[in-house]
Amino acid sequence: MFVIIGYLVALGCIFGGYIIHGGNIDVVLHALPIELMVIGGGALGAFVVNNQPKVLKGTLKMLPQAFKGSKYTKARYLELMALLYDILQKARKDGLMSIEKDVESPAESPLFQKYPKLGSDHHIVEFMTDYLRMMVSGNLNAHEIESLMESEIETHHAESHAPVAAIARLAGGLPAFGIVAAVLGVVNTMGSVGQPPAVLGAMIGSALVGTFLGILLAYGIVEPLGGLLEQKAEDGTKELQCIKSTLLASMQGYNPTTAIEFGRKVLFTTERPSFTELETYVKKK
Repeated sequence: MFVIIGYLVALGCIFGGYIIHGGNIDVVLHALPIELMVIGGGALGAFVVNNQPKVLKGTLKMLPQAFKGSKYTKARYLELMALLYDILQKARKDGLMSIEKDVESPAESPLFQKYPKLGSDHHIVEFMTDYLRMMVSGNLNAHEIESLMESEIETHHAESHAPVAAIARLAGGLPAFGIVAAVLGVVNTMGSVGQPPAVLGAMIGSALVGTFLGILLAYGIVEPLGGLLEQKAEDGTKELQCIKSTLLASMQGYNPTTAIEFGRKVLFTTERPSFTELETYVKKK
């Protein structure tokens, strides 16, 4: 909703100011379809050439997220830390081997079924169970597991930011495609120098629309979209860091209550529950 409102405000003020200033919107509307074809088509083709298929697929998958609210809310983090608490509490009371079945079959685990939103998130469940499995096996110490976690989080960060970088490059190229459209318009105008001044003026105006449109698309549409997706990607990385801090604290001997406090401190302040909120939620669950 905020994305749509932002676009409406930006475009409304830009075109509204042009009309109030006495501009003829018909000139812009007349040139718009062809200029959009030149700029949009050229940019789309270059975008396909400039990115691997996996990045193209990642971008298409990521774009709808810009128009949805973030799933990384305080309620989600409360559930995540309550789940971690339940797992660590069970391991502390009954031994690490007691969570082996939960780790091997999370879909059938009562602990994961207790938190259906997290249990349906394949990426989070896989990340969590992989390192719990290592903790159960006892073959790796805390420093080795921390190194593996950092490597995986770094890989996740790179994968989630590849579409963001692709959109940023697209935004950087759009003004140049606007110039291409404008130059083509000027070439067309120079081939019609025998026309009346009114006709030539309209043709020059249409050519300049290309430059305007390229800059508008770059800095008014595409670049803000890339910035928003980058922030959403950071939220996803933060969730993994929360799990990492909690599990490592447990491996270092801290009790479950203290371990989830390590995870809570990693979160952004806007979504981080207070100590009392977390304690109350965990006891309630």
